[in-house]
This record gives sequence, C-alpha cells and structure tokens, in this order.
Amino acid sequence: MKTRKIGKLEVSPIGMGCMGFSHGYGSVPDEDYAIEAIREAYDVGCTFFDTAEVYGKEMFYPGHNEQLLGKAVEPFRDKVILATKFHLGAEEAEGAADLYNPIRRHLDASLENLKTDYVDLYYLHRVNELIPVEDIAEVMGRLIEEGLIKEWGLSQVSVDTLQKAHHITPVSAVQNLYSMMERDCEEDIFPYCIENNITVVPFSPIASGFLSGKVTTQTKFEGDDVRKFVPQLSQENIVANQPILDVLEKFSKQKNAANAQISLAWMLHKYPNVVPIPGSKNQDRIMENLGAWNVRLTEEEFESIENALEAVTIYGHRGHVESEQASFGNNWKGKE
Repeated sequence: MKTRKIGKLEVSPIGMGCMGFSHGYGSVPDEDYAIEAIREAYDVGCTFFDTAEVYGKEMFYPGHNEQLLGKAVEPFRDKVILATKFHLGAEEAEGAADLYNPIRRHLDASLENLKTDYVDLYYLHRVNELIPVEDIAEVMGRLIEEGLIKEWGLSQVSVDTLQKAHHITPVSAVQNLYSMMERDCEEDIFPYCIENNITVVPFSPIASGFLSGKVTTQTKFEGDDVRKFVPQLSQENIVANQPILDVLEKFSKQKNAANAQISLAWMLHKYPNVVPIPGSKNQDRIMENLGAWNVRLTEEEFESIENALEAVTIYGHRGHVESEQASFGNNWKGKE
C-alpha cells in the first residue's frame, strides 16, 4: 500500500467516510460496533477518516459523528488524519466585521467533539452563494497560520469557485461526487487539481453502493436513508444502469476481487491525486473497500475498463456542483 498526499498530509490511498454511523443510511449501529469498525480500519492501515459537524444521529444531534470518531481514534490521534466540514449560513455572516469569529465558533465546536486541538483537513461544506468564497479562504489562511488547521478544502464545487478560493489561500483538497457513474470531474476539476497539486477526495465513489452490485430493485431505503433521493437509484434507473455492473462483473472475476474493489482500483489507477472515501456502516463492507488498495490493474486492463465505460450510458445524472442555493441536498440537508 502506497500512501498519498493531501497538501503536506500523508494518508492511506483510501479513506473512510464515517457518516453512516450517525445517519444517512437508515438505522445506525450501536456505538461499540461503530468504534470497533473505525479501529479495525486503522489496524489494517487506514489513516484517513472523514466526518462533518452536521452528521448527527437521526438528524437531531449535530456533532454526534464527530464525537464518535473522536472517541474511536483518541488512543492513536497523532497517527491519523481527521477531516471535518463546517457550513456557514448567511445569517452568521450578516453584520460581522469579518468571518473569523463565525467560522472559529464552528471550528471550536468540532475540536471539542473530536477531542483534539487541531483539525488536519477542514472543509467548507457546500458553498453559500451569498457569502464570497474569497472571504472564507482568507479566514482559512489565518487558521492555518494559527496551527488550528493544517490544510483546507472545498466540497461540491466548480472550477470557477475553486480558482477564486485557491487564489487567496491554496486549497489542498476538493471533496466532490465522483465515481464510474458520475464523471463530470474529469472534464475540469481533475485537470485543474493536478496542475495545482490539489487532491480530489471523492465521496460516494461506489455510487451509493450501486457499483457493489448489492443494490437491487428489491432494496428498501428506509428512514433517513439518503439513497431514496439519489436519481441513479430510482427503480427504473437501477434496471437501466445494469450494463455498468456487467462491466465490473467481468473484471472482478478476472481479478478475483469484489465489484466495489474494481471500481476503486480503477479510480486509483487513473489519477495519482485521488483519495476516495467510501462510506459504510457495515464492518465487512468497510474491510472490502479498504482492500481495494491491494487490487492492481495492468495498463491493458485499465484501458479495457475505460473503453467499456465509454460505451455505457448512465441514467440518473446528478453532477458535482451543489451550492446551498442549488443543491441535491435541498432534498435532505444532512447528506454528504
């Protein structure tokens, strides 16, 4: 397993999205199970864990996921990279001389939840079009200078927004939607990020579980399960998108690997600056996902997958640009 870089941070090539332990995928496991899952991930080499202030138990307990993660990694905090995200509302910025104090309040709460005195990677969680991203970037620079955060990033952004922020304080990571089924980032985000030494951290890299082959028309999305709002997972699109599973099935048999592992191995092979963060609340799935860093594709295999993907039509496109004002998240405010 070769590590990858996010700014000056060194991380495992695949990270762990922790949201599902608090909400987003229906019923949540008990705390002991979640903590065990995080620690087992660390034991096999995962050093990159992702959360957010908004990930709360049943959506009524903001901070729950940060607290859970903080408790789980407390024995080895200095050996892992923690990423969390904050959202800034327009009402918080209104009348403020600058954005330092409003943002600092969010950061202080996250530091307390995570049981730490610094955050390795601090993201703006969805852009608010009413607040200039340049003003937020300026505050991120101050927080880096103060040692409260080490690197900063943006989520679900366009290249235009990324450029504006990067010009003020260099951005180290972009957490966007990216998978075999959502490839818009290949057009502009990846080229810009490669040129500017920015890491792309895809969430939903297995397309909300669809690429694992375990989501079918019989799958029930209950409670707060965000997948009920994912266009690709409507009943008709689950059927229409089966050809991409046929592609994965072919290569998973050749490589003696799981479908999800092939999809992650493809991503790792394609871009040197990608660090996916698949999320799951199931320990077996977490271990399977992390095991993808041991699956090596030859150049011939990679090209064969690329050609097969080009021939497949994807139904239920979502896209990676989601501000607060125009967002898939308006359906469900607690999603990734």
